[in-house]
Amino acid sequence: MNITLEVDRADLHTTRLFESEPVALDEGQVRMRIDRVALTANNVTYAVAGDMLGYWDFFPADDGWGRVPAMGWAEVVESAHPGVEVGGRYYGWYPMAREITMTVGVTADGLRDDGPHRAAHAPAYRGYTRTDLDGWYDAAPDGEDRQSLLRGLFLTGFLLDSNLADHGDHGADRIVVLSASSKTAIGFAVCAAARGAHVVGVTSVGNADFVRSLGLYGTVLTYDEVDELAAERVVVIDIAGDRGVLARVHARLDDAIAASITVGISHHDAPPADVVGGPTPEMFFAPGEITRRFEAWGRDGYTERTTAALAAFVEASRSWLTIEHIDGPAAADRAWADALAGAVGPDVGRTVSLHDADAS
Repeated sequence: MNITLEVDRADLHTTRLFESEPVALDEGQVRMRIDRVALTANNVTYAVAGDMLGYWDFFPADDGWGRVPAMGWAEVVESAHPGVEVGGRYYGWYPMAREITMTVGVTADGLRDDGPHRAAHAPAYRGYTRTDLDGWYDAAPDGEDRQSLLRGLFLTGFLLDSNLADHGDHGADRIVVLSASSKTAIGFAVCAAARGAHVVGVTSVGNADFVRSLGLYGTVLTYDEVDELAAERVVVIDIAGDRGVLARVHARLDDAIAASITVGISHHDAPPADVVGGPTPEMFFAPGEITRRFEAWGRDGYTERTTAALAAFVEASRSWLTIEHIDGPAAADRAWADALAGAVGPDVGRTVSLHDADAS
């Protein structure tokens, strides 16, 4: 019996555990046992932006319901594809479910979801990397947990920093990051600080001490202190998605803002607000940036630049990030509610399995 956690697309707080029986595979299909996926505020962003950016298309559900994409690991348990062996283990995007059936194509480093519902999406959203072909794979006992939590988010931060560096930070003196405690923000701050950029981290009062303890931000302010931002030339990076805070930053700095970039919507329940002053915020789309980097650096060049950086980030996370395993359908449902409520501390990373603990 497959069990899938689904959310009401009109009310993300409403969920159901959808049960389905496995069906016979068609030619070219594989069935994969989903072992464990990461559940962070980033997954909330996928749900909030599900219609706008097509995330609901990844794993179609009944009308009105959605399956939130999550990054993690799965193993092929049945194959009707001549080029795919049972037992292969793959990193990629999965629903929060016990298993998934996909129509696949074989690639140089693994598989590609060739289902028609995925055809319109960027290659980065369709690929599944086989462990023995994965140059980024971390074989440490907690390596898969940490990579599922950090790989995609760090690479988003890495790509954003590379983009800003290419543009000379748009002539800005400082970079202001909203939701500085998020894993994407931390990954970005690591990269930006390494090249000498002054990054201002803005976070909640409760997370301020944690953010300061990282030693990555030149300045740390809380959300109620944004009126203290220095009127210098800045780039604003909004990972929080709290339009009220962003509006206050734009009102404070106005023409001093060289660029305003939206990366996430983790504060999904913040009240709407009009952002007036400064440039119009623009969305940063990491898969598009990957394509651009492949063209500029080549695939090997991209891999070379990212491998050591990712490994160092994952290793450093062992000093600040504690892993929690969440097992079983009911526990996964509660974990989604916690993520939606922002109830998980920044120093905790949760990975979820829909299998019960004794079956994992």
